[in-house]
Amino acid sequence: MKKTFTYVFTVLLACVTLSTYAQEQPRIPEASSTQTIIQDFGLGKVTVTYSRPNVKGRKIFGGINPYGQVWRTGANAATTITFSENVLVEGNKVPAGTYSLFSIPEQNSWTIILNKTAKQWGAYSYKQADDLLRFTVKPVTVKEKRETFTMQFANSTTKTTDLYIVWDHTAVPMHLQTDDDAQITANIDKLMQGDIKKRPYFNAIQYYYENDKDLKKAMVWVSEAEKLEPNAPWYKLWKARIQLKMGNKAAAITTAQQGIKLAKASDDDEYVRLNEAVIAQAKD
Repeated sequence: MKKTFTYVFTVLLACVTLSTYAQEQPRIPEASSTQTIIQDFGLGKVTVTYSRPNVKGRKIFGGINPYGQVWRTGANAATTITFSENVLVEGNKVPAGTYSLFSIPEQNSWTIILNKTAKQWGAYSYKQADDLLRFTVKPVTVKEKRETFTMQFANSTTKTTDLYIVWDHTAVPMHLQTDDDAQITANIDKLMQGDIKKRPYFNAIQYYYENDKDLKKAMVWVSEAEKLEPNAPWYKLWKARIQLKMGNKAAAITTAQQGIKLAKASDDDEYVRLNEAVIAQAKD
């Protein structure tokens, strides 16, 4: 009995000691911090997770990152990029999924690689046989130095976005495009057949206008929306924009003037300005 008690006490003491030791361990930040960026894109999202080294006075490309060699595109684990929906990357079809994003820097062009092995440490176990896609892009020299390696989205619309690799004085753009127009159009058509009071008129009209789809159909939706919200200056705006795109400048000016009147009545300076912009464009 005494031996059993002694054993149990020893085990408990060891657990407490280990727990206390673990709690007392100092936390040390990573030299290259980790960042995750997420961009809404079409019907889905694009997510990039990468680590961010600093220049620290070193020569970067052609230096610590030699030209012509596969790079993890960051530090620590290889950078990963996740597409929740099918996309086009520089015109190439990429299925939804998570990929490692490697690159091969050169002075006048970069090779960007999407590799099907998503979780890798660095590029040490990289296998070209596992590549899904390779393509080349042109680097751009930027005047302002970027001390910390950065990946960022820019120029984002409902259908396109640019993903930039930026470090030191170099920026490398990649153009992404959604591959879901057919699905979005089908979704819109289905929703627009439902209860007239629940139809997503604003989003449907905007999508058709911005993506150069059937503008006559969009005009029908505008007319229906105006009946539901006769005092809404935003529908006058989109109607004027559609009329202008269809080449009817006079009608666009008249509609935008109506939109300005409605916007002023509701103290909506934004839609006053937006409708005025249509008039200015029509008169240009």
